[in-house]
Amino acid sequence: MPEKTKQCCLLGYAGHGLVVAEAAMLLKMNLIAYADKSALTHNPYNLSYWGDEASMEFKGWAEEAVFILGIGNNLIRSKVGNYIRSKGFSCLSLIHPASSVSSFSEIGEGTFVARNAAINPFCKIGMDVIINTSASIDHECTIGAGSHIAPGAVLAGNVTVGEQAFIGANAVIKQGVKIENGAVVGAGSVVIKDVAQNKLVIGNPAKESNER
Repeated sequence: MPEKTKQCCLLGYAGHGLVVAEAAMLLKMNLIAYADKSALTHNPYNLSYWGDEASMEFKGWAEEAVFILGIGNNLIRSKVGNYIRSKGFSCLSLIHPASSVSSFSEIGEGTFVARNAAINPFCKIGMDVIINTSASIDHECTIGAGSHIAPGAVLAGNVTVGEQAFIGANAVIKQGVKIENGAVVGAGSVVIKDVAQNKLVIGNPAKESNER
C-alpha cells in the first residue's frame, strides 16, 4: 500500500506538531490520528486520539499505520523516532510542498522540511531532523540526526552540523564551519569558526557563552 494512502498518526500534537500536520494535509496524506500523553481539548484538525505510544494500549500498534514526528524537542523527537522504529514501524520524512529540495540531496527518515525552506544539491540530512520555515541550506552541507535548523537560519556551503545540534532562528553559519554534536547557536548569531561539542555560542561574531 502506498505510504500516502496508509493511515498516518502524528506523534506530538501541539506547537511544532500543528505545523507538521498541516504539511501532511497539503501533501494529501491520510492523517487520521495523533498520539500524546493524554487526549487534548484543543484538536484543531479533528484527529482521533490513539493514546500514548509508550502505552501497551496504544491503538497504533494494531493498525497498518505509518507515523509522522511532530515533536520539537531534539532529544525527545529522536527517542520517540527510535522507539517507533524498534517496533518495526516507520517514521515518514515530510517535505512541505512550498519548500525547494534538490533531487541531488538526501533526506533521512523522520525528517521534516518546512514551508519555504531551501536545500541545495549534495546535502545529506540525517534522520529526525527539522529544517524549519525559510531555512536555507546551501550545497554539500551535512546535518546530523536529531538536529533542528530553526526558521530563517542560513547555512553556507559545506557546513557540517552534528547530531542533536540546534541552530537558532536567523543565525548565519559561514561556509565550511563545523558545528559539533549537541552544540547550540543562538538566534541571530553569525558563526565564523567551528563550535565545539555541547557548547553554546551567541552574538556577531558568535562567541562561547555560559548562559546555557
